[in-house]
Amino acid sequence: MKRLALLFVVFNFQFSTFNTVHAQTEVEDFIPGTTLDGVNYFLPQTALRITIVAEKTTTTPGELNKYAFRYLRIKDVPTAASTTWKIKSVNLEAFGVPDPEKAYNVKVKSKTLAPLVSLTRDGILLSINTEVQESVLPALPQGTPAQKPLNPQQYMNQEMLSAGSTAKLAELCAQEIYDIRESRNALIRGEADNTPKDGEQLRLMLEQLDNQDRALTQLFCGHTQTSTEVFSLNYLPTKETERDILFRFSQFSGVVDREDLSGQPVYISVKGTGNLPTRQESEEANKKKAKIMERGIFYNIPAREAISIFDLNKTYLQGECSMGQFGYTEILSDALLDKKVTTKVTFHQENGGVKKLEQ
Repeated sequence: MKRLALLFVVFNFQFSTFNTVHAQTEVEDFIPGTTLDGVNYFLPQTALRITIVAEKTTTTPGELNKYAFRYLRIKDVPTAASTTWKIKSVNLEAFGVPDPEKAYNVKVKSKTLAPLVSLTRDGILLSINTEVQESVLPALPQGTPAQKPLNPQQYMNQEMLSAGSTAKLAELCAQEIYDIRESRNALIRGEADNTPKDGEQLRLMLEQLDNQDRALTQLFCGHTQTSTEVFSLNYLPTKETERDILFRFSQFSGVVDREDLSGQPVYISVKGTGNLPTRQESEEANKKKAKIMERGIFYNIPAREAISIFDLNKTYLQGECSMGQFGYTEILSDALLDKKVTTKVTFHQENGGVKKLEQ
């Protein structure tokens, strides 16, 4: 089973988690190799970590399955091994990745008040004039292993273990099962010669008889084991979509790659909610923006997107998420970061929007 991951463009810079520089907030587009006099930073695109919890059921037939009806009157027992899967839950978590089209540089100049610039290890802008700890995605949940089946041989007597044929073994096991059930009923009714007076001892005796019954019965009926497994994949939306294949799911193999046609497609839709008004451009606003473009700090105004994960039969998840790549990019005026004013600004790591602004 391959672990799924969609390809991201990753930018590696030798930044510590926090980068402190003495600088005027003069900002320009970052061109590699030409901006050696400042701190480079990125605004983020919003990516999604999708976590799928799937239940795996494995059925193993009993070695005496063809005698189940003859001796125990049990019909339709499994005669072949099988494995089936079903999706139990789907969850998502947003995180930021550097946007290659939104890379900027804070220039360093002497004799100016220095803002404290905090970046993630990938160079995403976290804060100005205050330190913010980089957040990380929580650990994935743990799967649940299948419970081990009982071993029938531990409950067989000498005669069963030395049976010369499968038919004889089936006959002896069936007789033992009936004896066990008779003993259990006698204990419950208080008719057994060795019925204990202590309630805890009675419980232990009944539990032992139940285990013997189940272990020998599974020789005829087989046994079923159920476990859960956790899969995760990363998805980076580059455009809004009604139906994009996220992964495929097979009833017999579980989560498979989106290119593996053995599974049925599970889709994701990413659609705008219309929370942002249409951007109005004016000559006056453009002139004002041009004046501060080289000195301000760029940030995102993220758009709110409706997200749904579904297949042809079921919707597994519906929710909303603010995404930096579908909104606007604006500039924080350098007047807020003047050396006479100490303005603290923090940004959402996953979408690049302003989280908090205080003086």
